[in-house]
Amino acid sequence: MEKSMDSLQNHFLIAMPSLQDTYFERSLIYICEHDEKGAMGIVVNKPSGIIVDELLEQMELTEEPEPIDSLAGEVLVGGPVNPERGFVLHTTQDCWSNSETVSDDIMLTTSQDILTCLGSDKAPEKFLIALGYAGWTRGQLEQELIENTWLSIPATAELLFEIEHDQRWQQATESLGFDIWQLSNLTGHA
Repeated sequence: MEKSMDSLQNHFLIAMPSLQDTYFERSLIYICEHDEKGAMGIVVNKPSGIIVDELLEQMELTEEPEPIDSLAGEVLVGGPVNPERGFVLHTTQDCWSNSETVSDDIMLTTSQDILTCLGSDKAPEKFLIALGYAGWTRGQLEQELIENTWLSIPATAELLFEIEHDQRWQQATESLGFDIWQLSNLTGHA
């Protein structure tokens, strides 16, 4: 199926300051799918408090994994939909049983086989794990963009995998080239 010209797949959604006191306050969402049926994305800057090493240990995987580095070391809260379901965003590697190519250098895998390789030399070069996702029905995301709930920018693997979680929203807003707080009446500045 051909994607429409205005698909936001492989883009980031930057939550506007007006989303204060909501689930999505200061969130940065990586859009994995966006077509005429709706959109699906993963919040990439909200740590869950679950450490990846502990998650893998609880799953009692066969191989004893090496410790995971700090950036990929914490499971993220990917969104409010299906919070018990795991998603792995990672650099391209086609050996998993359920993966979708999102861009030339980013894939989304939902199968457990990738987890058995994390912390080993078979693991993707860069990855992050999230529980749950954010979803939009047909036309919902487009309406939220019209209402200035989100701004969008093309995604980069650097922002996705190399910037600390708590810095991702700020880095994304700075890439816009202006102060995002000037766009809202609710700036929170004196």
